Amino acid sequence: MQKNRFSKLSISIKSRGRFNVEKKSNLRSPYQRDRDRIVHSTAFRRLKHKTQVFVNTTGDHYRTRITHSLEVAQIARTLAKYFKLNEDLCETLSLAHDLGHTPFGHAGEEALNDCMSNNGGFDHNIQTIRIVTLLENKYYNFKGLNLTFETLDGLIKHNGPVHNLTKFNNILGKNFFKKKINFQNSPSLEAQIASISDDIAYNSHDLEDGLRAQLFKLKDLKNLPVLNLILRKHDKKFKKFSQDLVLRQIIRETINEMVKDIIFNTTKNIRKNNIKNINDVYKSKYPIVYFSKKMNLFDSSIKRFLKEKMYYHKSVVQKTSYGKKVIKGLFLKIKKNPKKYININNIKKSDIDRSICDFIAGMTDRFAINLYNKSK
Repeated sequence: MQKNRFSKLSISIKSRGRFNVEKKSNLRSPYQRDRDRIVHSTAFRRLKHKTQVFVNTTGDHYRTRITHSLEVAQIARTLAKYFKLNEDLCETLSLAHDLGHTPFGHAGEEALNDCMSNNGGFDHNIQTIRIVTLLENKYYNFKGLNLTFETLDGLIKHNGPVHNLTKFNNILGKNFFKKKINFQNSPSLEAQIASISDDIAYNSHDLEDGLRAQLFKLKDLKNLPVLNLILRKHDKKFKKFSQDLVLRQIIRETINEMVKDIIFNTTKNIRKNNIKNINDVYKSKYPIVYFSKKMNLFDSSIKRFLKEKMYYHKSVVQKTSYGKKVIKGLFLKIKKNPKKYININNIKKSDIDRSICDFIAGMTDRFAINLYNKSK
């Protein structure tokens, strides 16, 4: 019964293709091949030494970009399986969504955007597209990873339809996608699931990391909707078990509540909006995979809480401010003598800044710090 309800909303196992035609595999679907190309990419490996919230040198047990991406993929597969969608595509989008992140997280992104303010700016989501279409170098016949159009579409629309192409055109070039991507259409349900799974993962796991780092206490969470009920349920467990174990149970239950809410509300949205096939998904003016009003209130409140108590905590700000200093210092240093650091052969003079930007964006936290210290 479930298959009949949702199967027509899924991206087909048969892809529309790739920019560069390739022989089909007898062993893997097009999206399995995409996933494997992501996992084997240089950019994906580097995520293990890139900041999620805490700079990578802070401790071994805090999330990095790679552990975050793996956790997003796990949540996304659970949702995709329930709705009988394309699990391989969901996993691919989840694993790839942060490939374009700089060292030092969003602080590094802000610094690079400042450095590139006169040259189109910087955006980590668009940088992901640069990586998978241009920068990865593993094949004889094409640049990038030659991913399917469906995967590219999902990565481009990680935050929804793109109505203003200015930044895309500035960073990638005009007509880069040769009309193969409809930027104004809503993203597939697979892409929407990857996006909401991103929210679920970083909300819950940033809470866990913040508590582990003692930036705030469990009692500080009692005023947050949803969490207040979960905390009350586990209140007596502190007498029997360690705080770490109770915390893990609370985080696990928080994820579970958000996933259940997504399933209930998405099913409701499909019925309410009479979504019968994939074209209805593309034409929808609103997200289909989304939280209920109650859970959306929790999502908003937890983001505000984390921003105040964690992201703007003086110990975190101190590290990220140093990260900004490193990024900007490296950009200025490399710009003075680019050929010392990057291969500028066959690069137009007008594109050198973008190549420097690509080089810095691809660095891990520790590589950037070491290079900065060496170049002082």
